[in-house]
Parts: sequence; structure tokens; C-alpha cells
Amino acid sequence: MESIPILKMGNFLLVTIQVDMHDRLAMTLQEDLTNRITQTHAHGVLIDISGLDIVDSFIGRILGNIARISRVLDTETVVVGMQPAVAITLVELGMSLTGIRTALNVEKGMALLRSSFNETTNQITSTKWRADDDAED
Repeated sequence: MESIPILKMGNFLLVTIQVDMHDRLAMTLQEDLTNRITQTHAHGVLIDISGLDIVDSFIGRILGNIARISRVLDTETVVVGMQPAVAITLVELGMSLTGIRTALNVEKGMALLRSSFNETTNQITSTKWRADDDAED
């Protein structure tokens, strides 16, 4: 069965789509990625779609679903490498890809995930510190 590789890089998962997506492959990616998020406790997912020349409404909806599922699992999603024609098509289809953060390339996408992860980590540390500080009173 055909599948798209999902690589673990530290606290993040990297998905690079280098083949034309068909509906069954998109559904498999959604399921595989959801399983990998829960197995690895990833804090972020970066999906590189630079290899896609066409994104139809179904694939766009699957990307949106992946982002929403990831969010429920406390994981950020960033999509990178969107071709201009793909962006135009998504807008023409009326798809806003709500919940998906985007960046131009993998480097900028990873920076976005790292900054988001650092903000979350700092908030948790700050909350814990205040709770510990209050306990001493």
C-alpha cells in the first residue's frame, strides 16, 4: 500500500509530499499522521506540499482536517511550499484552510513551529513557577 513518509525531527514531525495526492492516499496520510502524533507526542507537524501542482477541494479539506485533529492532540500544524497556482485554486474554491499556519519554505516553517513550541514551554514554566512560588507563602 502506498504511503507518505513521516519523519520525526526532535519534537516535530516532517511530512514531505513528493507525489500527486489522490483521495485514498490523502486519507491514509491523515490516519498515519494522527497515529504518529499520538505515538511520538509531537508538538508540531510540518507538511511540505511543494511537490504538489494541484490541490483539489478534497485534498484541501483533508489538510484542514489534519490541522484540526492535530490541534485537538495539542500539536501545531504548518504547511509550507505552497505553489502560487495551488494558493489561487484554494482561494477560488473558497477554502480558507482555517487552523493551518503557512510559511514559504521548510526553514521558515520550522522556525514558526520552534517559536510556537518555545512560547508554550515558557508559558508552562511560568505557570509552574508561579504555582510553586505561591505554595511557599
